[in-house]
Amino acid sequence: MTSLDDHVYVVRFGKMKVDVYDALTFTVEKCLQVSFGVSDIAACSRNICLYLSDSNDPSIHRVNLGRTKKWPVANYPHGLLVNANHNVLAACLTEKKLQEYTTDGRLVREICLPAGSPQPWHAVQLSTGDYVVSHYESPGVVNVVAVDGRLLCSYQPSRSSDVGPMKYARRLAVTKHDDVLFADEHNNRILAINFFISGAKVFPVPDDLRLPCAMYLDDTRDRLYLGEMGGKNRLLVLNNASCIPWQL
Repeated sequence: MTSLDDHVYVVRFGKMKVDVYDALTFTVEKCLQVSFGVSDIAACSRNICLYLSDSNDPSIHRVNLGRTKKWPVANYPHGLLVNANHNVLAACLTEKKLQEYTTDGRLVREICLPAGSPQPWHAVQLSTGDYVVSHYESPGVVNVVAVDGRLLCSYQPSRSSDVGPMKYARRLAVTKHDDVLFADEHNNRILAINFFISGAKVFPVPDDLRLPCAMYLDDTRDRLYLGEMGGKNRLLVLNNASCIPWQL
């Protein structure tokens, strides 16, 4: 899911459509029909467009004012991100790389992950320009890589840690303070990590959260949107998402 202006865009798993919600009333305004199964979505406020990834026909579709543009990418482009340069970044699962494109589909850079890295699911960018990458496996691991692909650090909590091991780290979000939130899907929780202070904690969510598979942080409203694949299959909206108290 993602948001643009006063709308929230939600991709339904296995459906060829995008639901458009009013960000103020949380009511569905309309559905955008597409001709392919959308694996992820991202929005750019500068270019006023949506980016949709298609994993079956490895490509990115840009939707802008009713017009669309499509370009090919590496295999299985699942996670999408609009980075600090307002380019779109795709985490390409099977080829273990991140690809950055301009809004017109020109390849800017390709970040090949270190040898032996697990398959990347999603990535977010820190204020340093480095990328945090999630890997959808169990036990889970989250890595920080430089733009040249160097592994800078890795986080893989053990059973003896305060938060315990992760089970399938999926979606990521980063706050203005560089706190990284990620959906620890099969543990039914959201974790917060701050790599600068080497801290991790469980982010407060409803006790009945089940299989959080989608997540988006709306900086303008300080909201965290969560989508469930299990339980009640809800779209949850949490306020004050960037206020994470760290005890040093």
